[in-house]
Amino acid sequence: ELPPSEFMQVADSTWLVLSVVSNGREPPGCQATGVTKIARSVIAPLAEHHVSVLMLSTYQTDFILVRERDLPVVIHTLAGEFDIYKEESGECVPVTCDDVSNGFLKPKPPASPTLHPVQSPQTRFCVLTVAPDTLPAIATMLIDVLFYSHSPSWDAATGSQDLDSITFFSFSLIEGYISIVMDAETQKRFPSDLLLTSSTGELWRMVRIGGQPLGFDECGIVAQIAEPLAAADISAYYISTFNFDHALVPEEGIAEVIQLLQQRQEGGR
Repeated sequence: ELPPSEFMQVADSTWLVLSVVSNGREPPGCQATGVTKIARSVIAPLAEHHVSVLMLSTYQTDFILVRERDLPVVIHTLAGEFDIYKEESGECVPVTCDDVSNGFLKPKPPASPTLHPVQSPQTRFCVLTVAPDTLPAIATMLIDVLFYSHSPSWDAATGSQDLDSITFFSFSLIEGYISIVMDAETQKRFPSDLLLTSSTGELWRMVRIGGQPLGFDECGIVAQIAEPLAAADISAYYISTFNFDHALVPEEGIAEVIQLLQQRQEGGR
């Protein structure tokens, strides 16, 4: 319904949303798992079968987006480890490999993935939620932050953003559940009694993946980050965007994360 505009870019793919529940042999409705918990069972196998994914972590759960044309490969890749369901008219219906066999093509072995640089700004972030009925109380502030707040300055000489500090604000509304990521300074502008966070109130640091826009055809980007963090049992909050990928990790673990990712880069050379 958005009017065409020369200022709006639209990816040429249509994407489907996958959610993974913790006890994979049970129907949907069980507690969902985090990105590092599904790194080996979902993200890595899809990367090995040359399936590009977008990750969207929210306060409540994590979602994997795959291109619609890749669905036959996704089903065949994951059916050995998971029971897979599709939603039809609000009901969850089991999916078998036979349902998509006509569209399945044996994937070509993927090329060695590009090792993208990672950058870690000093900005500290909060992961929050808000009750839907209180959303009107912060709507004006949300609009101001989304559309009118100043962004960090760009270096005219290099054409790059100053990554000592980074503006990053994510708002998602999925099936009535609201999830927000904002920097700690921006959080101070909102009424503290309306924003809900974990009982620990922990702050997060970010690693941004990619020195330039990543595109949608390359696979294995999420796996490069999620797998080493999973092996080290470090939780992560991962958000893919149109241009870059972002992984948020607990602030106290940022030094270990940077070391792990540096080792990954050195090992891939």
